[in-house]
Amino acid sequence: MRRSTWLSGPYILWMAIFTIIPLGVVVWFAFTDGAGHFTLDNVLRLGDYLPIFLRSVWMALAAALICLVIGYPAAYYIAGRSPMAQRFLYMLIMLPMCMSFLLRTLAWVALLEDTGIINGFLEALGFTPLHLIRNDGAVILGMVYNYLPYMILPLYTVLLKIDPRLIEAAQDLGCTGAQVFQKVTLPLSVPGIVSGFTMVFVPAISTFYISQKLGSTSSILIGDVIESQFKGAYNFNLGAAMSLGLMVIVFVCTAVMHRFTGDEEVVTL
Repeated sequence: MRRSTWLSGPYILWMAIFTIIPLGVVVWFAFTDGAGHFTLDNVLRLGDYLPIFLRSVWMALAAALICLVIGYPAAYYIAGRSPMAQRFLYMLIMLPMCMSFLLRTLAWVALLEDTGIINGFLEALGFTPLHLIRNDGAVILGMVYNYLPYMILPLYTVLLKIDPRLIEAAQDLGCTGAQVFQKVTLPLSVPGIVSGFTMVFVPAISTFYISQKLGSTSSILIGDVIESQFKGAYNFNLGAAMSLGLMVIVFVCTAVMHRFTGDEEVVTL
C-alpha cells in the first residue's frame, strides 16, 4: 500500500501543480475585484451573457449530435473490418489530427468563403455562388470536422470489444440484423457514445478560433467573450468568472450525459 502511494506521488504532484492550483487561481480572480477584495459582482454579471452561454451550449450539442450520426456508422464499419484494414482506416482517421488545428480551420475558410474554392467551382459550372461562411452552419461544420475523430475513436474501441458470441447468440435466437443491433450492439456501445459525445461537447462549447474564422458577429461563443476579456478588455476577474461558469456548465452537462450509462450494461434478448 505504501509503495503504491509512493508511485502515485508524481501524478498527485502533477495534478496539484497543473490542475488544482490553476483552478484555485481562477476561483480567486472570479470572486475578487481588481484590488483583490472579495466581491460577487463578477458572478452576478454572468446573467448578462446568458444568451451567449445558451448559444454555445446548443451549437456544441448540435456538433456533437452530428458527429455521433457520422461517427457511429464509421466506427461500426471500421470495427467490422480485418485487422490490417482496421489499422489503415484508423490511420486515416488520425491523419488530420497530425495537422495544425489552425491550418485545418483556415482550410475551411479557403473552401467556404464567397470567392473560395467551392464558389469558384460553382461559378465555373454556371451556378450562382452560395453564401457558405459567416453563419452558424459554418461554425458547426468547423466543429464537426475538427472534433469528429474524438467521436469515432471511443466508439471504435467499444465496438471492437463487443464479444462476437453475443451477436451469434442473438442470431441463433432468431433476431434479425436490425434486432441484433437494437438489442445487443447499441446497448453495449452506450459507454462509447457517452464518452465520444463528451469528448466532442467539451472542446466545442469552449472553442473560439473556429467561430472567429467561420462565424459572424451573431455567432459569438462564450470562448470568444472569455478571450476578449483576457486579451482585449484586460478584465481578468470577469474573464475568470466566465471561465468558472463555463466549467460549471460543462460539469453539469457531463454529469447528465453520464447519468444515462453505468459501469455495467445489461443486454436483454
